[in-house]
Amino acid sequence: MKKSISKILGTAAVLTAAAVMLAGCAKKEAAQGGAEAAAPKKVEKKVIKVTTKFVDNEQTAKSLVKFVEGVNSRSNGSLDLQLFTGGTFPYGKDGMELIVNGGDVIQCDGINFIADYVPDYDAVTGPFLYRSFDEYMAMTKTKLIQDLNEQALQKGIRVMSLDWVFGFRSMMTNKVIKTPADMKGLKIRVPTSAVYTYTLEAMGASPIGMPYPDTYSAIQQGVIDGVEGSILTYWGTKQYENVHKYSLTRHILGVSAVCISEKCWQSLTSEQQQIITEELAKATKDNLDETNKLESEYADDLQKNLGVEFNEVDADAFEKAAAVVYTKFPKWTPGIYDKIQAELATIRANLKK
Repeated sequence: MKKSISKILGTAAVLTAAAVMLAGCAKKEAAQGGAEAAAPKKVEKKVIKVTTKFVDNEQTAKSLVKFVEGVNSRSNGSLDLQLFTGGTFPYGKDGMELIVNGGDVIQCDGINFIADYVPDYDAVTGPFLYRSFDEYMAMTKTKLIQDLNEQALQKGIRVMSLDWVFGFRSMMTNKVIKTPADMKGLKIRVPTSAVYTYTLEAMGASPIGMPYPDTYSAIQQGVIDGVEGSILTYWGTKQYENVHKYSLTRHILGVSAVCISEKCWQSLTSEQQQIITEELAKATKDNLDETNKLESEYADDLQKNLGVEFNEVDADAFEKAAAVVYTKFPKWTPGIYDKIQAELATIRANLKK
């Protein structure tokens, strides 16, 4: 009997040890399985097209290169931003349509193209509103503009920045322009925008809408007599080879918006969104800093080395002539112009402090 009991106890000990071993293995496997479940899934590479009309020599394009390179470098292969400059990918009206329809697209182009969906954007970039870059930058931070950005979001457009300034736009022709009367009969290219069309009409010209990349040959062929644009655009697109007078009307501040499809944005991880946001902020500052510096440098080069003649104009006469533009937009919110002027009065008072 004692022998049988010992045998039974020995068997029990073996079974207990085996149970402990199995429990330990099960616990280890469970821990490994939990770790595997907790491991993040591999993020598939997201390709996003970045489109702009600006050519490689223009500062906006140069700053966009830094934006794209910064995002691609920091994303460790999860993002592949591909930059298309000089209108080599749909941009402007066509680019904004891709964004609204949910395409994987970022566009840097005129704010007027957002105005096709939220008309009041045209009002805040109208003629003769701003006297400095600082005034405009302050305007983009107001509740008025934030409300417009929210309206754009409802249309599928996420406005990431309105601060891509490229300078005040003036006249590039072969004729010295000093008054609205001097503009009579001149065929001047404008963007496909009602604000620009009405502004140039009010200033005395015959506006012709066309893509900017087409303007160089259009001037040579006599289709147009000139273009309007910033000093940076004049220098960067080499229009000085065709037209040699730069009349400083400063009729509209040249600014671009950077927008992305909201559908594309929501498809990104929070980390990807943060990388894009931070790199865009760096590039926006780079563009502003360089634009401030290069305006005077390019103006000197155009006059001293490239045969361009600069001249001032009767600013009051042009501003008075262009006032009619603000009466031509029935889709604008009633009183929007007065709201803009009230914001500007506050901004100017704050800037003087």
